[in-house]
Amino acid sequence: MSTESPLPKNPRPSLLKNWLSMTGVVIIIGSAFSFFLLFAMDVLARTPNPYLGILTYFVAPAFFFLGLTLTIIGALWERRKLGHTVGTLLPRMVVDLSRPRDRKIMGIFLVCTVLFLLVSAMGSYHTYHFTESTTFCGEACHTVMEPEMVTYQHGSHARVSCTECHIGKGASYFVKSKLSGTYQLYAVAFNKYPRPIPTPIKNLRPAQDTCEQCHWPEKFVGDLDRTYNYFLGDEANTPYSLRMTMKVGGADPTRGPVGGIHWHMNVGNKVEYLASDPSRTVIPWVRMTDGLGVVTVFTAPGFTNEVDASAIRTMDCMDCHNRPAHRYMSPNQAVNLAMSLGQIDPQIPSIKANAVEVLTREYSSNTEAEEGIATTLSQLYPDDQRIRQVITEVQSIYRKNFFPEMKADWRAYPDHIGHQQWPGCFRCHDGEHRTADATRTIKANDCNSCHTILAQGSGEELMQLTPQGQPFKHPGDEVEGLCTDCHDGTF
Repeated sequence: MSTESPLPKNPRPSLLKNWLSMTGVVIIIGSAFSFFLLFAMDVLARTPNPYLGILTYFVAPAFFFLGLTLTIIGALWERRKLGHTVGTLLPRMVVDLSRPRDRKIMGIFLVCTVLFLLVSAMGSYHTYHFTESTTFCGEACHTVMEPEMVTYQHGSHARVSCTECHIGKGASYFVKSKLSGTYQLYAVAFNKYPRPIPTPIKNLRPAQDTCEQCHWPEKFVGDLDRTYNYFLGDEANTPYSLRMTMKVGGADPTRGPVGGIHWHMNVGNKVEYLASDPSRTVIPWVRMTDGLGVVTVFTAPGFTNEVDASAIRTMDCMDCHNRPAHRYMSPNQAVNLAMSLGQIDPQIPSIKANAVEVLTREYSSNTEAEEGIATTLSQLYPDDQRIRQVITEVQSIYRKNFFPEMKADWRAYPDHIGHQQWPGCFRCHDGEHRTADATRTIKANDCNSCHTILAQGSGEELMQLTPQGQPFKHPGDEVEGLCTDCHDGTF
């Protein structure tokens, strides 16, 4: 009787018996478990969390595909190695459905495949909608997008999703935005993004494809009654209000008189211009085509450059309403509004000037700003109990309009509506833009072109309405020149 043990049969080689494939399998199992766990948390969460969404629909799938790639590479490498060393021992893939074992394996494979496709479809669906969400746009990259998100939440378009304006409908702009987002992701990851984020956005979709999906350009608006409340920077915080009729008008002769501010709409007239600076604040060349097709070109003094046809922009909503969803209020505007609403007591001596002054100081962070505001105002009014409410409101103004980490505030972003703190209307309507033969001029800064002042001043003066309008009376001394010559947002 032989005492020798029988030789073991040759083990069936496995393509997954290598460190690379085994690592890939572990990553696949871990990422699949993480996805289902995070997905359940995302579904059950009461409020959306941008970081949870990123982990669920971006990070977990990325690791899954990384593991799958490693597994396949390891298997191919192992197959190649086995093919050189064991030759015919390398198993061939044979599926024989007449065998119960093969049928069982095939059934498991098909079930797993269907489940995988369902999970992939579900993940793709949620990924698509997550990347379209305001949460993703405004909160995923918190530091970078915080200024835009905060101003958006306090703006007039707070219930309009970011993609409605920045992307619009259609697949082509969706793809463009995602390709652009690839570089933005790189810029955020490696701290390559500019501070502040530059505007205007060069590849922003035309207003006809976005704004005009809700705002009807042919609509005749007519005149609107508006009252603007101000407080002077003297010790008494003297109130001064302007009540006026805004001549919004329209540009479609079939729906009302053509004229007013909306004459510029590209309905009956076409206005094109050339800006000489990135912010479109300086406009030296304007071309107007009227309803009959007559073309007139106006240029500012000293403009002798050749016109680059590729740089000509056709005027649309965004050339005046350039801050429709992300408006940064200046210290003067924000404090005037707070005082008119009673959030800052106008009876506190010199509170207007002091609140504006403390807001315009340079701070390196929100924490430093809030501490500085509280310390300064407390020292200026040590015995006034009303100052606590003032401190709270001024700190709130700062949080909503100043972002030192991104160097973003009203100074970084010109607002082309109006003409008090930025040239706005006077970019063209300055009385200097003339035709080549100097026979025609773009209408100059005539107050009555866009509005009629019904009343101005304070107290009983505001009760004395003048329907035909009255000339503007500057508080205090009369001045010459444009509003922007003095008003820079600090008073």
